[in-house]
Amino acid sequence: MSSIALTPPSSQGFSHAALAAALPVPATGLPPIDNLRRLLDAGLDRLPLPGHGATLQRWQALAAVAAIDLSLLKLYEGHTDALAILAEIDGPGAPAGSSWGVWCAEMPGARVKLQQTADGRYVLDGRKAWCSGASGLSHALVSCWNDEGQACLASIALAQPGVHVTDEGWQAVGMAACNSVDVTFSAARAFPVGAPGAYLERPGFWHGGAGIAAAWYGAACAIASHLHARAQHAAPDPIRLAQLGRIDCALHAAAALLREGAADIDRHPQRDAMGLALRLRLAVEDAATLVMHLATRALGAGPLCRDAQFARLAADLPVFLRQSHAERDQAVLGGIVAGAEEHPWTL
Repeated sequence: MSSIALTPPSSQGFSHAALAAALPVPATGLPPIDNLRRLLDAGLDRLPLPGHGATLQRWQALAAVAAIDLSLLKLYEGHTDALAILAEIDGPGAPAGSSWGVWCAEMPGARVKLQQTADGRYVLDGRKAWCSGASGLSHALVSCWNDEGQACLASIALAQPGVHVTDEGWQAVGMAACNSVDVTFSAARAFPVGAPGAYLERPGFWHGGAGIAAAWYGAACAIASHLHARAQHAAPDPIRLAQLGRIDCALHAAAALLREGAADIDRHPQRDAMGLALRLRLAVEDAATLVMHLATRALGAGPLCRDAQFARLAADLPVFLRQSHAERDQAVLGGIVAGAEEHPWTL
């Protein structure tokens, strides 16, 4: 990685040295679920909670894993997000050795139902799309709806007869290794987590959304590092150096926003962070898109065809970036800015 990458301090329990020790080389040679277990066994999932004074260190860990393998990051981020959610809304503790997903995407026209049976148990019924890591995780937090039409969250153990992991729902080449498929529930035993609406209403919802931008940033830095290495070792090329200069400006600007955003969340952990999260996501999305465009133009077909990690990142990152809602998020952010009494751009 080049010097523009964020470096997690070892004092927070996560370091590049610990990450390298936990994963084989190359890490992309094993299924992401196996590498996730290696990270969990090494204790590298115990990240600082967002809004507790070390949000930047949490995001640095996400960036570091993303720079290695975005499909692994998808599982790692889901697991660490689940631990944060359980802590924030007083959910049940995660059993030792468990691995978690957060499956809260809502498929149009389909809702997973949470119902209470006559004997007081809760069960889930329905189909959930985009369930990353479904075939290898032990537990998941699942968004669902109760009989009153209220949005709820439930925890569920996946090794039970009422849970069926399909092989349907994913056709993309990018991010295919995270095994994000449809899962069906049929009277699957579940446990409500928090009150109805608590998952979406908690301040940490947008803290977690902002953290995704750190993952995009880490992957963009990894792509940029290939161009940085070429510029160091090849004959000077003015066009390539100009492209590297643009990338440097974009990544430094994105890193500054991430640091500022993390500090703001730590100063005001209970404040609505929707505007902040959207700004970070949109700015980092633009930076990552520019990095991909310029780096692939500067490097040509060689690394896309002959470098496994570069090729995987180049295929995965465009798909992962589509977690952004693009112009729709821009419009929401614009509405927040328009509603402010004064413009927010004072230096």
